[in-house]
Amino acid sequence: MEPDLAALSFEPLTPVSYLDRAAAAHGDRTAVVDGDQRWTYAELHDRCRRLAGALAPLAQGRPVAVLAPNTHVLLEANYGVPWAGVPLVAVNTRLSAGEVAYILEHSEASVLVHDPAFDELVGKALTQLGSPPRVVRAGPGDDGEYEALLAGATPQAITPDDERSLLSINYTSGTTGRPKGVMYHHRGAYLQALAMVGHTGLTPSAVHLWTLPMFHCNGWCFPWAVTAAAATHVCLPKVDPSEVWRLITQEGVTHLNGAPTVLSMLAYAPEAKTYQPDPAAPPIRVATGGAPPSPAILRRMGELGIEVTHLYGLTETFGPAMICDWRPEWNGLDAEAQARLKARQGVGNMIACQARVIGEDGSDVPADGATIGQIALRGNNVMLGYLKDPEATRAAAPDGWFRTGDLGVVHPDGYVELRDRSKDVIISGGENIASVEVEQVIAEHPAVLEVAVIAVPDERWGEVPAAYVTLHDGAEATEAEIIDHVRERLARFKAPKSVVFGELPKTSTGKIQKFVLRDRAWEGSERRIQ
Repeated sequence: MEPDLAALSFEPLTPVSYLDRAAAAHGDRTAVVDGDQRWTYAELHDRCRRLAGALAPLAQGRPVAVLAPNTHVLLEANYGVPWAGVPLVAVNTRLSAGEVAYILEHSEASVLVHDPAFDELVGKALTQLGSPPRVVRAGPGDDGEYEALLAGATPQAITPDDERSLLSINYTSGTTGRPKGVMYHHRGAYLQALAMVGHTGLTPSAVHLWTLPMFHCNGWCFPWAVTAAAATHVCLPKVDPSEVWRLITQEGVTHLNGAPTVLSMLAYAPEAKTYQPDPAAPPIRVATGGAPPSPAILRRMGELGIEVTHLYGLTETFGPAMICDWRPEWNGLDAEAQARLKARQGVGNMIACQARVIGEDGSDVPADGATIGQIALRGNNVMLGYLKDPEATRAAAPDGWFRTGDLGVVHPDGYVELRDRSKDVIISGGENIASVEVEQVIAEHPAVLEVAVIAVPDERWGEVPAAYVTLHDGAEATEAEIIDHVRERLARFKAPKSVVFGELPKTSTGKIQKFVLRDRAWEGSERRIQ
């Protein structure tokens, strides 16, 4: 007899269901550490459902925005807001009042939950809105408002009927023009979280330190991934290298994520000089993304017994879309060769995503490690689209494949390596120069902490590469030394024609803002690279 398929019940996929499972199977184990506060998974489950019960009548079906650092408040919002039946808008904590106001208005947020540390910022933002959202203060100094809200609420959980319904809205960095609202769906976040569990080796014994902002791509979906593994979340409101090293030692941290700038901070902190990893313990696992990590920083982390995995992705892909999966046969290579392999972006076909490198005609480039094309992605962890911007959505994926704007090559082993952002290619005297290649060579200099290379105007060549360099504390290097360092390793035309020393402008997620450097360099020039 054929089964009655119509009688079978299929539950839509949603990442918040991971907390149901963790509470049922690991309810008595520690879920969250936030300063001197600790909650079990059973307690976290109750708190998030109470938050949902409190927010649902306030939200009235519209998004809830949260402006908070990496505290239990933002972590709880990743469950409580969807369970209230509305999308979450996690707001970048380093934005200006005008930018915050724009996001609140554009997303039509009904409620703003914010840490009291941002009272002044929120006050300025709200004055710019004709219909400001309801405000809830939550965090140290809130006079008990948040805890009272939870205590007085009836627990509830609204689950989606459609797994591709709107889960959250993440706003891009806004490096050009107004930030776009990237729409995430429940199915994509569920599968992305599952991919992160598998690819980073999260288990119930894992301890995840929140060095990556939870507002950035919903923390690469790790608020749900860590819970899916029933591991422990260790909240960290601000990345302070000394505090990170203290937590690594005292809380037994096994996993953390962050941009290469975070790795630099940790690798060269005073505490790193005295850190002695337990040879019997597995290495700390670090996932990094946002920019290609230099072989130099990868080697330094290896010396500390920290295993670094390079991930590649964008806001539009729920965070990571490719991983530099390590192959056992590479273990026999020397340290320099291993570091260079680890700096590649890796392979697609993760649990939720496919990746290609395509030419201008949309066909795959040959896997020869030399032919450059644009990286294109498709899969369950590609956004629904840009909020209220169908034209930009169509332009981003004209044939169903999302165009990243990043240029790369495919090696014979199938691994993709980023060559540049399409807008970052330097064309000097007819020669193409990949700024990433130059940056990685400069990063090898022992005095260099961070570097960015851009095109600057030149009367003879049209444009030439210029390097902007931050040195290690106490280190010294001259412009001539940096230029000679590059000339010894690359073709002479690739060497920067000038070197500027100082602090580099960055986004809140640690990415170097090359557009700021470009704006300064090209101000008043007739030609302007785009």
